[in-house]
This record gives sequence, structure tokens and C-alpha cells, in this order.
Amino acid sequence: MSLARLPRNVWILPMCNALSMSTSPLLVFVGGFLGKELAPSPQWATVPLTGMIVGTAVSTVPAAMLMRRFGRKRGSFIGFGFALTGTALAFQAALIGNFWLFLASAVLMGTNLAFTAQFRFAALESLKDPADFPLALSVLMLGGLVAAFLGPELGLAGKDLVASPHGFAGSFLCLGGLIVVSMILFTLFSEPVVNVVESKAPSRTLSQIVSNPIFAIAVGACSISFLVMSLVMTATPLNMHEICGIDLSHTKRVLQGHIASMFLPSLAGGYLMKRFGIGKMLLAGAVLYGGMMLFSLRGQELIHFWGALLALGVGWNLLFIGGTALLPRAYRESERFMVQAFNDLIMFGCQALGAIGAGWFLFGFGWNVLIWTCLPAIILSALGAIWLMRKNI
Repeated sequence: MSLARLPRNVWILPMCNALSMSTSPLLVFVGGFLGKELAPSPQWATVPLTGMIVGTAVSTVPAAMLMRRFGRKRGSFIGFGFALTGTALAFQAALIGNFWLFLASAVLMGTNLAFTAQFRFAALESLKDPADFPLALSVLMLGGLVAAFLGPELGLAGKDLVASPHGFAGSFLCLGGLIVVSMILFTLFSEPVVNVVESKAPSRTLSQIVSNPIFAIAVGACSISFLVMSLVMTATPLNMHEICGIDLSHTKRVLQGHIASMFLPSLAGGYLMKRFGIGKMLLAGAVLYGGMMLFSLRGQELIHFWGALLALGVGWNLLFIGGTALLPRAYRESERFMVQAFNDLIMFGCQALGAIGAGWFLFGFGWNVLIWTCLPAIILSALGAIWLMRKNI
């Protein structure tokens, strides 16, 4: 299928994704600095960001079940409601300087991201031919490229837009406006029609599905991609600006470059997957994560952060896209909501572990120790990729 023939849903979802997903890079950029100002101690600086990810993780199953009951469209609007409430609370928290209110707002914004994460499955369900999955995922992921620049830019532009003790109140006011625009665009989304006959096929138990190596590798690739990315990305702004003394504008650009590198490879992702297969994509992602470690351990100058974060972003893209495309091979249509929810629960749970561990490792043990902790996960992802390659997948 050519890009011109992709269904309307596959074009609407990236636009909504770009606006809603701006929450994450904005909080990554703003959350550490504002969190450090409001937190009881520096080690708590990344806790609000962790709260966002925990909110996402614990909401994955409820989000999937709500969409199963009410449909993708009505279910997504429930998520938008959480997002608007979260941005309003974050605005208020920045105005009055309340750390706990800021933490609560981050959890609510993370809850919406669990609903937004379901967009990728909604895109796949909008297609008739599974061979078009890589192309649709590539288009969807491009929305994240917009979010990569939009989120941090709003964070910095809104810093002093509204007077507040520690700044950034206006950042969340702008974010709320983006959510409203995303809701308006999402009214154009059409509920996907699934294969009714196949969806009524008997469902297996979760233990039966988990025992499938394909499922384990798919979930493992997605989870490791988020675990390593979250750990390193969350620690980087604090390490660059607070510890290494690198200017905030450089820190912002490195973060934007990283998030752009997470999504820019999607332009060629569909072609690469069809040309080389999922296994080789996953192996390339693991190798790039290894490259991130090499850059990080070489030094802590600006050039090292650039190299490490760009390799981290591209590696994340290959592992996440590969794992997402592999997952539908492990479940039947009747099992999709259960398996998708379980995958996202593990994936975002790993992301939360990475985020909460970032401040702890960075301030407790240092940057190099934090980087070395990534090695076991990278080795596991490489082993899974090699198994797929031996099976010609």
C-alpha cells in the first residue's frame, strides 16, 4: 500500500499523537528542573516524571478495558479528560509551588498517555492487510517527531509566560491548549471494524500466550527499549545542567535531538522491516544501545551527550517498532485487548523503573554506574533478536 492509500484514521492518529505526546517531552524537560525546586531533596527531582510514567503503567489495563467496552473513540476521550485535569493541576502547582500537587498532576497526565499509547493498535486495526503494519506504524510514529520539538519549545517559551515563584506555570497552560486541539482533531477518527468471525474465536489463557517465544521477545523488545531509554533520558538533563554545568539551551537542544532521533527513523522504518526483517531491526537497535554506552562512558562533554542521546533515540525506535510489529503474531483477534494491555503494563512499568532509578543512580552513584546498569538489558534484547533471525523472522 502506498502512503496515499492509507485510510484516514492512519493520518488523523499521528496528528493527535503529536499534540498529546508533547506532554512527555515537556515534562522530561521541565519536570526535573521544577521538581528539583519543589522537592524536599534533590534525589526527589525526577519523582514527578516517574509519577507520569507510573500513571501510564497502572492505567494501561483500565485504558484497554475501557476501549474494549466503549470503543477506541469514546475511550480515547476519557483519556483526554485526564490530560486536561492534569495540565490544570500542574498549572496550579507551579503557581503555588506545591510539590505534591505537581506529582498528582504528572500522574494524571501519565494516565492519558496510556490511552494515547493505544493509538498504535487503533492504527493497525484500521488496516485490512497485516503487510501494511510497518508503513502505518512509521506514519504514526512521525507524530512523535513533532512532539519532540513542540514539547520542549513550549516548556521554555511558557516558562515566564505566567508569573510564578519557580516559573513554568505558563508551560502547562500552553500544553492544555494543545490537548484541546487534539480532542477537536480526534472527532474525525472513525471506529475501526474488526474481523467479527475471528474476534469470536476461543481465547487462550494469558499463561498460554506468555509461553510463546514470539510474545516474550516482542514484549521484551518493547520493555527494554523503554527501560534503557527512560533511565538515560531522564538523567541526562540533570546531569548536563546541574552536575556538568552545561547551558540550559544546549541541554534543551540535546533533548530535542534525542527525541527527534526516536521518531525520525520511522520515515524508513516500514521499508527497513520489509527489507531486512524484524530480527535484524531488533539487533540493530541493541547495537545502537551499545553505542550509547560507549559514547556515555567516553566522557561528559557536550559532544558525548549528543552522540549518546542520538544513538539512544534511534536504538529505541528500532526496538519499539520491531517489538510492536511482532506482537500481533502472538495473539488472536479475540485476545487483542488482553495482550495489548499486558504488553503496555510491562513496558510502561519498565519505563517507570528507569525514571525512578535515574535520580537515585545519578545522585547516589554517578553517571558511569548508571550507564553500566543498561548492559544486561541490552544483551537480552540482542539474544532475542538473534533467535528471530535464526527463525527467518
